[in-house]
Amino acid sequence: MQSFAALYQALDETNATNDKVAAMADYFQTADPADAAWVVYFLTGRRLKRLVPTAELRQWTLAFTGMPDWLLEETYASVGDLAETLALLVDNELDAPAGNDLPLHRWVEDRIRPLRHMTPEERCSAVTGWWAELPVASRFVLNKLLTGAFRVGVSRRLVVRALARVSGLDTAVVTHRLMGRWEPTPAFFGALLDPEDHGEDASRPYPFYLASPLESNPGTLGLCRDWLAEWKWDGIRAQLLWRAGDCYIWSRGEELMEGRFPEIEEAATTLPDGTVLDGEILAWRDGSPLPFNVLQHRIGRLKPSARVLREAPVLFLAYDLLELDGDDVRSQTLDWRRARLAPLVDQAGDGVALSEPLPADSWDALAASRERSRELGTEGLILKRRQAPYQVGRVRGDWWKWKVEPHTIDAVMLYAQPGHGRRSNLLTDYTFGVWDGADLVPVAKAYSGLDNKEIERLDRWIRSHTVERFGPVRSVHPEQVFELAFEGIAESRRHKSGIAVRFPRISRWRHDLGPQDADTLEQVRALLGQVAGSG
Repeated sequence: MQSFAALYQALDETNATNDKVAAMADYFQTADPADAAWVVYFLTGRRLKRLVPTAELRQWTLAFTGMPDWLLEETYASVGDLAETLALLVDNELDAPAGNDLPLHRWVEDRIRPLRHMTPEERCSAVTGWWAELPVASRFVLNKLLTGAFRVGVSRRLVVRALARVSGLDTAVVTHRLMGRWEPTPAFFGALLDPEDHGEDASRPYPFYLASPLESNPGTLGLCRDWLAEWKWDGIRAQLLWRAGDCYIWSRGEELMEGRFPEIEEAATTLPDGTVLDGEILAWRDGSPLPFNVLQHRIGRLKPSARVLREAPVLFLAYDLLELDGDDVRSQTLDWRRARLAPLVDQAGDGVALSEPLPADSWDALAASRERSRELGTEGLILKRRQAPYQVGRVRGDWWKWKVEPHTIDAVMLYAQPGHGRRSNLLTDYTFGVWDGADLVPVAKAYSGLDNKEIERLDRWIRSHTVERFGPVRSVHPEQVFELAFEGIAESRRHKSGIAVRFPRISRWRHDLGPQDADTLEQVRALLGQVAGSG
């Protein structure tokens, strides 16, 4: 555990990506494969289900330290990270630990995982006993694992670079081996770094290729005829796999969505064995997409009812072919892949359709099509170089997203709470409202869009203008106005305002406006008329 804690600390103390990669590579080079497998698991964003309620951890800390509840909450508000708060508070009550350094895999498999089968009293005895035997750095990491909130400042891409450095493999190979279902075992770690490929799990998807935002005139890309254009659909990016008589549907976030879209799974049975399609899952009716909030009714249901299937029908709109007859065809050109994709989709069932390219002989014609995006329920266009292979990650140059300008509104800040990670000591997560008569009604939450100086300035203002506190959340004087941008808007029964916005972020701090100048709910609802299918 102590070597893992040291790695965590090294990663947390630097912003230099090369230093992060070097620290991870050094660790993987010498670590026990049983420990290294778990480190890969945690650093790539996978996590244990929360095994100990945070309320229990708070109670144990209060009993352990004898401090009042209000002091713990004040300390938590100042530190901003519960795991770190508990580690520091408990540290004040302990003598130097004996320091038996149990390996990480033993901690996870023999100690942490069995907590789910214990009574609260047994969990308390076990966890407080562990606190007493660990130094503060290891105790902090333990608390992170217990709360299920393990985060550290590395991306999957950096982990892949470190593993590639150790193994000598190409980063694309390592990325592919980390996709899909796998268990953090010594055998997995060995296979991950093995120069030889000893076969793959039939359910394993490919790494997704991601488009980059186009911020210049598309004419800079060259001749229009060298590019394929299609609508940028607002759904769930997914891969549809049909291998060895089984269907697997993977989201871009690497969630295996078994049973959630039975109409797509049924359609996949008509595909040839060894087929993998890339595309978008959309709520769809009568040849047109439905708003994203309709699709949300399907996302969380493992076995949708007949009523849900009827009210929220879905479709897999395929736009690329990654595997054909069991062969990886990603290195072929887009034109080659699309020529073979169309007949495959034609023979598939009703749950799969082809994302048709847009006919255009000039960039001006495509710009005119783009202007119709919102009325058709799309976010703009995707431009793909016809001679390009299917790459890994966000490699710039071959795929571009040419989106329409976002919706914008002016809203008043109502609430704020601490962020996560390096922002855990700053109030960076905000709730905004608009006027409904004489009242301000919350319409959006956002935590991105301000620069560091603005964040620090706003943090100071929030602390001096707090009206009430609800745990980590503060209500503030309704004075600060911000322009918010968002991609979509839809009716919502789950929100007090009756609407839900998609991907909200802060565009700018409107120092020139007072709260009375913010938009009204009626003005926001008028945007619904600009979205296809919203009525």
